[in-house]
Amino acid sequence: MNDRVTPPAVSAMHALPDGEAELSLVVRLPWEDVARLGQEAGRLAQQMQRPVTLDEAVSHRLRSARATAAHARPAGEQPVATGGGSAGGGSVGGGSVASLPRISGSA
Repeated sequence: MNDRVTPPAVSAMHALPDGEAELSLVVRLPWEDVARLGQEAGRLAQQMQRPVTLDEAVSHRLRSARATAAHARPAGEQPVATGGGSAGGGSVGGGSVASLPRISGSA
């Protein structure tokens, strides 16, 4: 049985009037991460004094992490790749998901 839902045939990315872009994607997450996103949405909803979707919580989280994301530098500022990287992936430019900011219970 296939439990994946096929999204409608629309563009995966389109430009918004405010100069941003909207992406549509499917992400597989462990339930623990989904729970963390729910906690993040709850904190954001309390802060904004209105209901917040998980989509909004993810967008807010990505925007707040953008300033410190060393792996998201402009093309001219990318570090030179070396062969001596560790398997842990915690280094800058390592490309590992482990180096992404985790959603924690503290603000």
